[in-house]
Amino acid sequence: MPVDKELLEILCCPVTRVPLRLASPELVARINERVRAGALKYQNGATVKDELQEALLTTDGLRIYAVRDDIPIMLADESIPVDQFDEELKQAILHEATAAGAEASST
Repeated sequence: MPVDKELLEILCCPVTRVPLRLASPELVARINERVRAGALKYQNGATVKDELQEALLTTDGLRIYAVRDDIPIMLADESIPVDQFDEELKQAILHEATAAGAEASST
């Protein structure tokens, strides 16, 4: 079950206070490729070991928050900084985060 839309509307990044958007399943799959490779770190430096079921993107495209068992993990230390991704994936994350933000603000 995806994150509740009403909850998503009130959540924000605990660090920057920018809104969050739900990542597409395709983007989550691409992020999980990096998780399986052991190539991602949380903000606190620990390696991301568990694949993401869902992910929340900050609308500035700088951080990702995991969703586990339909619960967003909104801990700054457990956010995933986007700057560790290759340029192509960074651009995909930014595009999705900002496109989703523009779509939401026009409704």
